[in-house]
Amino acid sequence: MSDTAEETGPPPKDPMKSFRGVMAGTLIMEAITIGLALPVVAQLGGGVTSAQGWATIAIAVAHLVVCGLLRFAWTRPVILALQLVLVGFFVTLVAIGVIGVLFLGVWLYLFWLRHDVAKRMAAGTLPSQQTS
Repeated sequence: MSDTAEETGPPPKDPMKSFRGVMAGTLIMEAITIGLALPVVAQLGGGVTSAQGWATIAIAVAHLVVCGLLRFAWTRPVILALQLVLVGFFVTLVAIGVIGVLFLGVWLYLFWLRHDVAKRMAAGTLPSQQTS
């Protein structure tokens, strides 16, 4: 039985699993950034107990929830929808809208990288797919 284990070798690495880790880290950082914007909502907006404050808290919590659900394919459109909601804050509070624009750029870049890795995986040109 040990002979077959030596012949087959370790299972191939999954680059998308590590990409989910990058996505989780980005969502956590974004949730922290949104949480740190609550004093801005308290000073410039209607306060933390206003609709702006509760919406900001809800979006930060939604980022944390989506972080736990990244194994599902439907979370990518949810992430983009959360970014668009943050960009929509330009109407009521520009500071939160700026956070949304910055992270929207980060997410678009990450999704472009994911697309590139998937394309390379399909072509078999990733370094982990090469045999020595």
